[in-house]
Amino acid sequence: MTSSFEFNTYPARLSDAERDRALRLLRDGVAMGRLSHDTFIRRMELALAARRSDELAVLTADLPPTEGRLSRVLIGAVEAVSGFTVRLRRAWRAERLPKLLLPHSGNSHPLRIGRDPANGLRLTHETVSRVHAELSRQGGTWVLRDLGSTNGTTVNGRRVVGAAVVREGDQIGFGQMAFRLAAH
Repeated sequence: MTSSFEFNTYPARLSDAERDRALRLLRDGVAMGRLSHDTFIRRMELALAARRSDELAVLTADLPPTEGRLSRVLIGAVEAVSGFTVRLRRAWRAERLPKLLLPHSGNSHPLRIGRDPANGLRLTHETVSRVHAELSRQGGTWVLRDLGSTNGTTVNGRRVVGAAVVREGDQIGFGQMAFRLAAH
């Protein structure tokens, strides 16, 4: 007479290191914008209540594993190099920009800029609004004011909201047209 014995095997108990790894993945996921705050909170609660590794695996299956130190260093180096090339390209382009001469300081009327033929400076590019911006002398400084243009006015790469003080040598843009300010 033979008898067979069956043993029930239970999955191994979850270790603290596994739980910490899952929580770290969830934290990185919300920091990188892959998880919403509500999803992060719910998954964190489930991770703390989990008893088996497969329960944790389900919670982190859609998140990439955290990079090692070498990967972070390599990614940082690539970001630094690409940032340098962007700055180099911008500097190269800035030196080759056409000059926009500032009006004579004796002129008290503002210089209107845009596509409209009545403007003091007419720019016929499709990204320039009909009445795009205005350059005026206020006291001893030049002020560039955006007049509600569609594609924006920039000074040294920053969008003008309202008005901005400009100086000789500044890079200004109207839509996709860019100039370097110069004095007479």
